[in-house]
Amino acid sequence: MVPVIALVGRPNVGKSTLFNRLTRSRDALVANVAGLTRDRKYGEGRMGSRPYIVVDTGGISGDEEGIDSAMAEQSLTAIQEADIVLFLVDARAGLTAADEMIAAHLRKQNKQYHLVLNKTDTVDADQAEADFAVLGFGEAFHIAAVHGRGVKGMIEGVLEEIMGPETEESEEDESEEDKARGIKIGIVGRPNVGKSTLVNRLLGEERVVVYDQAGTTRDSVYIPYERFGKDYTLIDTAGVRRRGKVHEVAEKFSVIKTLQAIEDANVVVLVVDAREGIVEQDLHLLGFVLEAGRAVVIAINKWDGMKEEERKKVKEELGRRLEFINFARIHMISAKHGTNVGHLYESIDEAYECATRKLSTNQLTRILEDATKIHQPPMVRNRRIKLRYCHAGAMNPPTIIIHGNQTEEVPAAYKRYLENTFRKVLKIMGTPIRIEFRSSENPYAERKAVHKKNPGGERKVTHKRRVIELKGKKKDDKKKKQKSRR
Repeated sequence: MVPVIALVGRPNVGKSTLFNRLTRSRDALVANVAGLTRDRKYGEGRMGSRPYIVVDTGGISGDEEGIDSAMAEQSLTAIQEADIVLFLVDARAGLTAADEMIAAHLRKQNKQYHLVLNKTDTVDADQAEADFAVLGFGEAFHIAAVHGRGVKGMIEGVLEEIMGPETEESEEDESEEDKARGIKIGIVGRPNVGKSTLVNRLLGEERVVVYDQAGTTRDSVYIPYERFGKDYTLIDTAGVRRRGKVHEVAEKFSVIKTLQAIEDANVVVLVVDAREGIVEQDLHLLGFVLEAGRAVVIAINKWDGMKEEERKKVKEELGRRLEFINFARIHMISAKHGTNVGHLYESIDEAYECATRKLSTNQLTRILEDATKIHQPPMVRNRRIKLRYCHAGAMNPPTIIIHGNQTEEVPAAYKRYLENTFRKVLKIMGTPIRIEFRSSENPYAERKAVHKKNPGGERKVTHKRRVIELKGKKKDDKKKKQKSRR
C-alpha cells in the first residue's frame, strides 16, 4: 500500500516548496505570500522503488475567520487521511503560539508525526531545535526545502519507518503507476462563477474550498477519482480575469497554471454565470481552449431561481454569440443544488470518445470524394484545385490530412465546408476538427523553373558542351595523325 504523507504547519513555513521537492515537480504554486495554498493538493513521489503520496495543505494559524476557516478545515481533513504527518516549522522565526496549537492537535489524533525544521540554511540548526524541544516531538529533521538540503535523508527516514527496509520492485509496477488516470476534465471560467462548487458536486464531497469571494482558488488542483468503474481526473482551476485587472503576482501565476491545465486536460468544461450571460472574457477563454485543440462542454451555472423571461433572453444570447461553436454541448445547471450536473458526464464521455476516435483512411477518402463531387473546389488561375485522398493525423483533436494539388490555395470557406462535412458524416461532437492540406511534389519543378527563367537554356548548355568535346577530339586526332606521319 502506498503511504500518504501530509505536510502541515502555519502559513509561509515552506510546505509547498517541500511538496515540489518531494514530487520533483512544480505543481504547487510558490511565492513569498502567506496563505497562498488553500486546497489540499496531492502529488506522487518515489524514492528508489518505494512510492508515496504527498499532501500539501494550507497554513493553520489558530485565529482563522471567513475563508481562512475553510482552509483550516481542509488541512485538518488531510491530517485525518494521512498515514504520517510532517509538521513543518520555521527555524528562523522560532516557536510561535500557532506552532504550539498545531502540536497539541497532532497529539490528540493518534497519528505518526515528525517535526521538520525548515529554513536551516542561515541559522544554527541545533540551537533552533532547542527552541522547539518544549513540544516534546523528539529529534527533528533539519532541511532547507528551497535548496533541497536534507530532504532526501528526511524522506528516506520517514519511508523506512512506515514501509521498512527498501526492497526491489519490478519496473512494470512503476510504469503502471505513471499512467494517466482516465479522462482529465478541466473546469475553467471567470472568477466566482461556481467552478469549485461544481467540482465538489461532481465528486460528491467538499473536496475544495468554496467561499463567496472572487479568487478563492489560486492553484490548479488535480483530483483523481472513479465513477461507475471509470477513471477520471478533475482539475479545479483559478478564475481568469481580463489582463488589465490582474495586478497581484500570485494571481498572474494562477492564470498561467490555469492555461497550463487547459492544455493538459482532455475535456474542458467552461463554466458561465447565467445571470451575467456570455461576456468577452468567456469568449477569450473559449478561444484559447479551441486553439489548444481541446474538447469542450459548456455549463451555464446558477440557472435556478431565474425567471422564464430571463432564461429565454439568455438562450437567445447563447445562440447568437456561440454560433461559431455549434458542436459543443450546452447544459443549464445549478452546481449549488446539483440540478442537471450528472448529465455533464454524458457530454464529457461523448466529447472524449470523439476526440480520441481512430479514423479509417478508406472512410475518410470516400467522404472527401463525395464532398468534392457535391461541391467541387474552386478554380485558381484557370486550374481546378484537386484533392486526391486523405488520412488521419493526430488525435485530441482529430486531425485530417488532405493531399492534392494547389492545396495552399484552398479558401477558408471551402475548408469550413469540408470540416462540417466530416463532422456530420462521422458524427463528431464536442471537439474541434483540424484539417491540414499537403500538396504533392512536382518532380519536374526545378526543370520547369529553369525553363521559365531561360527557355531552352538547359538544352543549349548541353549542346555547347557536346560541341566543345567533339572539337577537342578532332584536335587530338589531328595531332596523332601528324605524329604518325613523322
